[in-house]
Amino acid sequence: MLPLTGITVVALEHAVAAPFATRQLADLGARVIKIERPGSGDFARRYDESINGQSSYFVWLNRSKESVTLDVKSPRGREILHELVGRSDVLVQNLGPGAADRLGLSAAAVRARDPRKIVLGITGWGSDGPWAGRKAYDLLAQCEAGLVSLTGSADEPARVGISVADIAAGMYGFSAVLAALYQRRLTGEGATLEVSLFEALAEWMGQPAYYTAGSGRQQPRAGARHATIAPYGPFTAGDGRTVLISIQNETEWVRFCAEFLGAPELATDPRFATNTLRVANRDALEAIVDARFAAFGAAEASALLDRAGIANAGVNTVGDFLDHPVLRERKRWRDVDTPGGAIRALLPPISLGDEEPRMDPVPAVGEHTAAVLAELGRSPGEIACLADEKII
Repeated sequence: MLPLTGITVVALEHAVAAPFATRQLADLGARVIKIERPGSGDFARRYDESINGQSSYFVWLNRSKESVTLDVKSPRGREILHELVGRSDVLVQNLGPGAADRLGLSAAAVRARDPRKIVLGITGWGSDGPWAGRKAYDLLAQCEAGLVSLTGSADEPARVGISVADIAAGMYGFSAVLAALYQRRLTGEGATLEVSLFEALAEWMGQPAYYTAGSGRQQPRAGARHATIAPYGPFTAGDGRTVLISIQNETEWVRFCAEFLGAPELATDPRFATNTLRVANRDALEAIVDARFAAFGAAEASALLDRAGIANAGVNTVGDFLDHPVLRERKRWRDVDTPGGAIRALLPPISLGDEEPRMDPVPAVGEHTAAVLAELGRSPGEIACLADEKII
């Protein structure tokens, strides 16, 4: 019995943000019925063909769901969709601006029919306001939120290498649905929920926003270094490998000087006595640290840092990550079936104690259409006619 066993979610979703929210609901036991376009399905299925001929995005975001193909623009398709929503607990959608309204599935319309319904809409810029009608994609939100201006080298800004705005919106959508389910249990009332890519990422921009508002200047782009903490960044060991270190407070700074640099007097050097001074004199500081790292191989440097209680890490490739000893020794990988064959998938990061999260197959397009329509009382003949008419 997983926490969301018995909860049914209908998902009018595509791409990343809403599928990430609903996959996490499925992880916890919710039944997620994903509505897809007949024939082609969610367009994220075709983003790439890197994993057994399938999209890396899609297999990551859509395990444990049921795929129902439905032409929701046709009257009969829309009728079926409304039936499914009527039987569900939660409706999640990240359709384009105004699309849910045109389908008769605005939050107001759904909850007027059943006040217990929980309706989550994921938008780009908000459902109202000056940009409500604009399209939004992850990189656009990264740019407008100022994130790209902080990321990259001093010479060139860069996007974050994952869909961070989509992921943020999906996480907030997931947590909002959990809160609404708890509230409904207490009050009997559902909820109207909304999260936008831009505003989800705006929350994550809190620290640099406060820094700029308070100081009157923007943090510089610093590559893999931390813009406002030093020493915090990558250093090259004598064998050419990179070790990243992080000094978070003055106690660590004193230990780092004494036990790694072998120069305890640097802890009170007027150039380096506080973090603000260390950032201001970063070039001089890093020259000293660079010279010390050059005296060790990466493994030796890491061992010495560990003994000194200084946080450090290798700068891994994605290939290194896939074989990471923490994931391997903690048994975080599971086999998950997909239409292209079994793949390895990571367990969700939250441990459920003795319970395993749900790790069911990634569905083929429309794999569950006939079974779900049969639940709605459609006969095999009716289902065949709907298929012939390309409604499913």
